[in-house]
Amino acid sequence: MKNLNIYVFSIIAVGLLAFSCKDAIQAEEGGGNQTDTSSVEKSNESKNVQLADPLEAKKIVSKTTLTAKSGSNATGEIIFEEKLGQVVMEAKFEGLNPGTHAIHLHETANCSSDDGKSAGGHWNPTNERHGKWGDAEGFHKGDIGNFEVKDDGTATVNFETADWCIGCDDETKNIIGRSVIIHEGGDDFISQPSGDAGKRVGCAEISEYHEK
Repeated sequence: MKNLNIYVFSIIAVGLLAFSCKDAIQAEEGGGNQTDTSSVEKSNESKNVQLADPLEAKKIVSKTTLTAKSGSNATGEIIFEEKLGQVVMEAKFEGLNPGTHAIHLHETANCSSDDGKSAGGHWNPTNERHGKWGDAEGFHKGDIGNFEVKDDGTATVNFETADWCIGCDDETKNIIGRSVIIHEGGDDFISQPSGDAGKRVGCAEISEYHEK
């Protein structure tokens, strides 16, 4: 009888041990499933992240008006708009003599003098030689270039670059505090320090800006 009790007890013990092992295996499998579910949830969360819409990106705008200099009849409006690191300049002019004219950014927002010389020299924060925009040998940050005026004295100028900014902290890029100067002739892109474009016939101060 004593041997029978020992035998029965052994069977029960083995059964309990087997049941415990089964629960442990199920727990481990359940833990693995939980980890997989968490990974799927994180993956789904990353898919649901909304990327910034370029159409809703912040715009910074500066507008300025051209005033006549050196006895000219030049007038016009210039708009600078920065978005996603690019600055676009759109300018419309009237009252200019037909032909080729140079347009530059000059170092100071001051159009007070009759000849426009109060605006200082070309804006050249990186101390480069004067040249055509994009020239591998160097050019000023203010060397926009030449444009053509129609027989009726009107002209439109469009220009875009990532080398400018509007009101940022980088003084080698910030156009606030500069002036737009229109010259009576074209820039030859060779003569130093400013291209021998002749008198300054129009000036516009770039001094204010706002977010849009």
